[in-house]
Amino acid sequence: MQRYILTGAPGAGKTVLIRALERAGFAVVEEAATDLIALVTAEGVVEHWREPSFIDDIVALQVRRQQRAEGWPDELVFFDRSPVCTLALAEFLGRTPPAALAAELARIEREGIYQQRVFFVRGLGFIAPTEARRITLEDAARFEAVHADVYRRLGYELIDLPAASVATRLDLVIRHTARPG
Repeated sequence: MQRYILTGAPGAGKTVLIRALERAGFAVVEEAATDLIALVTAEGVVEHWREPSFIDDIVALQVRRQQRAEGWPDELVFFDRSPVCTLALAEFLGRTPPAALAAELARIEREGIYQQRVFFVRGLGFIAPTEARRITLEDAARFEAVHADVYRRLGYELIDLPAASVATRLDLVIRHTARPG
């Protein structure tokens, strides 16, 4: 199984691209952080990112989703973010990465869980705020830079997906994952 990560700053269009990949017949794994934020917001937690367990909760959900995908018969699986993104989030928030995150990062490296080539979805130049996305465009640009730095530091190659239509980005992803012949 080949597991590809789609990453980038909030509002870059990752989730829309994941939906397009799913519609094209590919297996996809949802972003854990967005789903967790939606849940805790519905439970009345307003500034979820300030909770001490925030990073650990994201990692736990990412691990469960990654392990569930192991049983799928699909040759290609696309992940909307990964634990490497969670490390970028911890750094962006100025937090020390928790032990669970460090352990998961070691495991995914040791077991070669994800492809070393990562699709880096660049920002679109605007942010559409949602209940889960309250970041400014300026902070999203800083977060994008942190993401790129963290992935490169950990030895991943970034495949740049510039601001473009969903169809153009989908075509780029498919071309980079297609096997010759």
